[in-house]
Order: sequence, then structure tokens, then C-alpha cells
Amino acid sequence: MKKLKIAIIDDSQQMKKNIEEHYENNSNYDVVLLSGDGATAAEDIKKSGADVVLLDLVLPNRDGLAVLGEIMSEINPPKVIITTALVGDTFIHKAMQLGASDYVVKPFDITLMDKKIEQVMSVEREDVNKQNMVDKVVEHYATKTTKNRNLDERISNIFITVGIPAHIKGYQFLREAIKMAVDSPDIVNSITKKLYPNIAEKFDTSPSKVERAIRHAIEVAWNRGKIENINSVFGLQVYGTNEKPTNGEFIALVADKMIIEGC
Repeated sequence: MKKLKIAIIDDSQQMKKNIEEHYENNSNYDVVLLSGDGATAAEDIKKSGADVVLLDLVLPNRDGLAVLGEIMSEINPPKVIITTALVGDTFIHKAMQLGASDYVVKPFDITLMDKKIEQVMSVEREDVNKQNMVDKVVEHYATKTTKNRNLDERISNIFITVGIPAHIKGYQFLREAIKMAVDSPDIVNSITKKLYPNIAEKFDTSPSKVERAIRHAIEVAWNRGKIENINSVFGLQVYGTNEKPTNGEFIALVADKMIIEGC
């Protein structure tokens, strides 16, 4: 069976590394290009013979939308999946109208990309109703944005109750980790290989700094001695004064609460 050729165009070294490592031992895929330069991206993609391109919108020297336009000007262009932290109707509409097959917002679980690639490769370009696709993607992320806003509020309320201050870095990292665990509960089982690297990529830092900052945030809560508040949040006696949870345990505990409450 012929391997599907994948090109990755992203300014983040960590993101490129994560995707490459995910596909390097996969017999169905072959990563033929890793690039982060918008100026040469379209030509590099053409030379690589890629079947599908994972394209970020924020690139040095030339933005991703300009690159997308050049890619789609070819006679037989590859399928393009936008992978970006930019969320907004304008970006989604423009990307889809230029010819993108899908639009995925970072951070995302790389294992979900397999399904995305399978979906876009199974759809013939001439059979796609572009406006319906645009509306579908916009509606999906509008719904997701509203859901994330509500989830942010619930998580923030828990952090206030248990004593995690908003000014420390671990606050943001921990909130992002919980949101990712709500979307993909299994990611807690790959906390060092997937969760920390994905958060690090989004905040332009290192996985080790993410891990330390989250650990510090949890320690701050426990050192403030609000154990009663912590246990009251979860409705049972989960921890004692000297029983600090691991990062993964705390993330999973809060994520489970969010899922049960339907957030």
C-alpha cells in the first residue's frame, strides 16, 4: 500500500517534532517535508510531492494564507489542513474559500489528525460544496468558543476556591491542561509526551517549564491550607493536608468534574 505523503509547514519546532514523531513509525504515512519558512513553503511543497499539507497561518516571511493561495493555484494541488491558534470567522472563511479542506485549532491531540487526514483524502474536491463546508467549520468553532468560554469560567471558579492565584504562570498552563483533558480524556495518560508539549507549543515555552509551573500552582493551593475548600469542590474527602496530588491526578480530577457537569 502506497504511503500518504505529508508536508508540515509550521514555525513551531515543537509542533513539527510532535507531528513527525507521531508519524515516523506509521506504515500508512510518510513525512516528506518539515518547514517553517513561508517564503519557500509553496515551492518546497511542490517539490516534495506531498498528498496533504498541515499548514500554520502564522509563518515568518510570508503568512499562511498567502502560501495557501499559491498552493491552490497549482493544477493538482494537495489537500491542505490549516493548523493554527487563530480562531475567528474571518480566518476560517478566508482559508476555506482559498481551498483549505479543513481548519484545526491548536492545541489539538495529534491522534485526532489521523481521522482528519482520512476524511479530507476521501472527499473529491469537485464534490465539495465550499459554502456548506465554510458554514460547517464556522459553526463548529463558534459553538466550541462558547463552550470553552463557559469551561474557562468554571475552571477559574475552582481555582479561586482552592487558592490558585491568577498571576502565576501555572494558572494558565493548568487551565489549558484541564481543557485538553476534557476534550480528550486519554491525554492524561500521555502527560509528558503529549499534554505538556502541546501546552508548551501554544505558550512558546518548554514542556519542562510547563510541568514545573503546574506543579508550583498545585503546591501554592496546598500551602495556603485550603484543604476544606478543595474537598468541598469535589464533594468528598479527597485529600488531607499532607496529601498533594500529582499534576496528572489534579488535572484528571478537575476534568472529570467538568465532564460530569456537562461543561
